[in-house]
Amino acid sequence: MPEWIDLRSDTVTKPTPEMRRAMAEAEVGDDVYGEDPTANRLEQRAAEIFEREAALFVPTGSMGNLICIRVHCDHGHEVICESRGHIFNFEMASMTAIAGCLPRPVETSDGILTWKHIEPAIRPKVYYRAQTGLVSLENTHNLAGGRVLPTAVQEEICDRAHERGIPVHLDAARIFNAATFLGKSVADITRKVDSIMFCLSKGLGAPVGSMVVGSRAFIERARVFRKMFGGGMRQVGVLAAAGLVALEKHPPLLACDHAKAKRLAEALAEIPGMRLQAKDVQTNILVFDVSGTGMGAADLSAKLKERGVLANAVDPKQMRMVTHYDVSEEEIERAIRAVQEIFAAARKN
Repeated sequence: MPEWIDLRSDTVTKPTPEMRRAMAEAEVGDDVYGEDPTANRLEQRAAEIFEREAALFVPTGSMGNLICIRVHCDHGHEVICESRGHIFNFEMASMTAIAGCLPRPVETSDGILTWKHIEPAIRPKVYYRAQTGLVSLENTHNLAGGRVLPTAVQEEICDRAHERGIPVHLDAARIFNAATFLGKSVADITRKVDSIMFCLSKGLGAPVGSMVVGSRAFIERARVFRKMFGGGMRQVGVLAAAGLVALEKHPPLLACDHAKAKRLAEALAEIPGMRLQAKDVQTNILVFDVSGTGMGAADLSAKLKERGVLANAVDPKQMRMVTHYDVSEEEIERAIRAVQEIFAAARKN
């Protein structure tokens, strides 16, 4: 099998040797009975880091978001979210199919929801209209190129939504990337939201798992829905052990991923017709428009694969590339050369 330079996602990271040792040596018990000591330590540590009362280990971020929606909302409620948001585009319509809620997507120019976007989407308090049950935010915003939601914007949304009696959930899959960019703690940038889901299995490098964080009462309800949705795991400490290593050791590594993304963006921006502003790349995700080059995104993806580089088309015009700790600086340079060679050959033809 060839050695790919894999820029499809930070979900492709492999567990480190330290994670594998921790998994092999993990103390385990039956987590459905609350008896897995390693899972319990992971949940306690996540709650401490986010300065919340409790946390819950879940198999996936999608399940974590779904659980939070179900705890906050009744059937028939609407969930306000950004139109490119992960919960709307990539979670199999689970909020409708399983939680019985309707997404209320709101379009923005840059992926950043503000209160001015949200307020007009809130339903009036009349009995024959579906009611707004939740505002869901995303930080960092995946399809907006890993853009960071400013804390002041998020806190204004929370303040105004709470005045209306509406809770706010944060899809914080890559929240440690946001904290790295802002130079603040994850607790400081999530303080006013009502629930948080973050992933251990992306840039933090764990092989499996995400966390739901909130009040003790919220997590007690979340545990019920985790079991209902099929997420009640048994000797799950073998996975939680990797999550503990990810949580304790890997956040400081994210700055390197951001630097690699910036270098990649600066080089791609020099290609004629490429629509990408390197200054707009804040974290480890690049989403860029290739239509001005005369080549479609799917064609570019296929040509990169021929050169050992994996990167996905988002749509016919846009590509996404994601940096992570399993792609070295030298491999970033090789990926850059591959893109440059492709367009140099296209210009000759």
